[in-house]
Amino acid sequence: MRRLLATLALATAAASPAAPLTTHAERSGFTQTGRYDEVTQLCHGFARAHPRHVRCMRFGTTPQGRPMWALVASQSGALTPAAARRAGLPVTLIQGGIHAGEIEGKDAGFLALREQLARPGALKQQVLVFVPVFNVDGHERFGAWSRPNQRGPEQMGWRVTAQNLNLNRDYLKADAPEMQAMLGLLRAWDPLVLVDLHTTDGAQFEHDIAVMVEPLHAGDAPLRAAGRAWRDGVIAALAAQGALPLPFYPSFVEEDNPASGFQDGVSSPRYSLGYYPLRNRFGMLVETHSWRPYPHRVRVTRQTVDAVLAEVATHGRDWLRAAQAADARPLTELALTWRATDEVREIDFRGYAYTRTPSDISGALMTRYDETRPQVWRVPLRDRLVPGLVRAAPGAGYLVPAEHAGWVADKLAQHGVRFERLAQGRSALPAEAWRAGRVTRDAATTEGRQRMTLTGRWAAEARDVPAGSLFVPIAQPLAALAMHLLEPDAPDSLAAWGRFATAFEPKEYMEAYVAEQVAREQLAASPALRDEFAAKLRDDPAFAADAKARLDFFYRRTPSWDERLNLYPVLRVDRRP
Repeated sequence: MRRLLATLALATAAASPAAPLTTHAERSGFTQTGRYDEVTQLCHGFARAHPRHVRCMRFGTTPQGRPMWALVASQSGALTPAAARRAGLPVTLIQGGIHAGEIEGKDAGFLALREQLARPGALKQQVLVFVPVFNVDGHERFGAWSRPNQRGPEQMGWRVTAQNLNLNRDYLKADAPEMQAMLGLLRAWDPLVLVDLHTTDGAQFEHDIAVMVEPLHAGDAPLRAAGRAWRDGVIAALAAQGALPLPFYPSFVEEDNPASGFQDGVSSPRYSLGYYPLRNRFGMLVETHSWRPYPHRVRVTRQTVDAVLAEVATHGRDWLRAAQAADARPLTELALTWRATDEVREIDFRGYAYTRTPSDISGALMTRYDETRPQVWRVPLRDRLVPGLVRAAPGAGYLVPAEHAGWVADKLAQHGVRFERLAQGRSALPAEAWRAGRVTRDAATTEGRQRMTLTGRWAAEARDVPAGSLFVPIAQPLAALAMHLLEPDAPDSLAAWGRFATAFEPKEYMEAYVAEQVAREQLAASPALRDEFAAKLRDDPAFAADAKARLDFFYRRTPSWDERLNLYPVLRVDRRP
C-alpha cells in the first residue's frame, strides 16, 4: 500500500503543470514529513503558480521569530476578506499542526489543495484559508520520538509551543502569541467553518478516523441541524471510500479498559471544537487514528478535506445565512456546561482481540492488543447530552470596573467582543454582584496558571462604578463568547483561569488577641449572638475545631471586615449605564 501511494503521488505530480508543488512527504512515499522551510516555499510557490486563485499571507510571528503562513485559495478570485463578503462566499478555515507531532493535516492539505486547483469545482463556491502548521515552533522541535504511540512519519514535531503552551487549551484565554495571531485571522476572515486536523492518542482498534462537529449537541439551537448534516455528509463520503469513521472521540470511559466503552461530550471553549460555536459558526475536530500508518492517515485526512470542501460548496451559502441569522438572535440564556446522561446504548465497535492481565512492571492491569485478530466489540456508549450549568443572560450586559478595564479590554478585543468605555462614573448603580461562597484553587498549575473553582451566586446590589469602566453589551453576535469569558463559574472563564485571583485573597486581618476582645464585647452585648454562636459550635464540628473560623465569626460582624473579599469585580446590569 505504501509503495502504491508513493507511485500514485509521483505520477500525479509528473502529469501536473504544478509538479514543483509536491511535498517531501509525497516524494518519500509518505514515510517522512518536511520541515517548516517547506511550508514557506510551498506557500509562495502556490501563489506564484496560481496568481489569480491563491494568495500567500503571513498572519503572525512565533515567539522564536518564525513566520506563520496561511494560503488563501478560491477559484472565484476572492482572495481578501472584503472580496469574500462582497461575493457572499462562505470561508472555510482548515488548520493543521496545532499539535505539531500530529502533522498529516499539513501534508494532506497541500495535496488536496493542489488537486482542487487542478480542476474547477468546490473552490469556486468558497474561499479556503489553509494554515498548514499552527504550532510552528513546536513543529521545528523535530525528532523521531516526539509521538511514541504513533506510527509515522519517521520524525515529527512536538505537541506544545516553545513556551510550553498547548494551543488546543488556549482558545478562550488566548495566552499564546500564536493563538492571538489565529484570533486575528478569525476576526479578519470570519470563517463559516473551522476544521482542526489532529491524530488521536489511546488504544488500538480498526477505526481510522473520528469526525466531531458543533453546533450539534450544543451551540445555537437552530444551527444544530446544519451541523449534523455537515458531519453526516463528511462521514458518509469517507465511508464510501473505505474509511471506518466514528462520530465521537474514541477515548474509553476507564483508561485502558475497552469494556468500559465510550462517553460523548461537549468540549469546553479552551478547545477549538468548544470555542468556535460560541461565534455562531461551525467547528469540526478531525482525529485520525495514531496506530494507522502515516500514508493511510494522510490519505484519509485528504479525503476529509475534499469532503469538507464539497459539503461547503453545496450547502455553504445556506449555512452562512443561518449563521448570520444566529448573530442577530438575542441571547436570553446559555448552557455553560453539558453532561452525558446515564442513558446507555450498546454499539458495535471494530477493535482487536485483547487481554487484560496484571503487569509485573507497573503492578496494574495492562491491556495487550492482537492486531492479527480483528474483533467486533459490543460496548456501551453514553451519547445523550443535556445542559449542566445554565445561566440566564444579563438584561443589558456586563460592567468591568476601571481597575481591570485595561487587560480585560485587550482580551475582549482579541476575540472581537464589542465593548464601550464609560466616560462618567456611576454611584450606587443598581446591578447584580457575584460573591463566592467557596473558592478552590488547584494544587498544580495548568498551562502556567493556577485554575480556580468558584461557587457563589449573583444577587442584587447597588455598586459604585468609576469612569473608565467597560460596558460589554449582551446584544451582540458574540454574546455567548462574552458570557463564557465573564461568568465567573463558566469552565474556562477569565476567573476560572485565575485572572481575578486577587479578588479572592484576604488582605487585611484582625490580630487574634484583638478579635478575642471584640468577640467578648459582642457576646456581652447580644444574647441572640450568644445563642447563634453556641448553636454553631454544637452543630458544626469543623467550625468548633477551627480557632480562626471561630474568631472570624465575630470579625465578620465588625466594620473592619473587608466587604469586597470574595466579591467578583465584574457586575451584571439589566439597563445600559
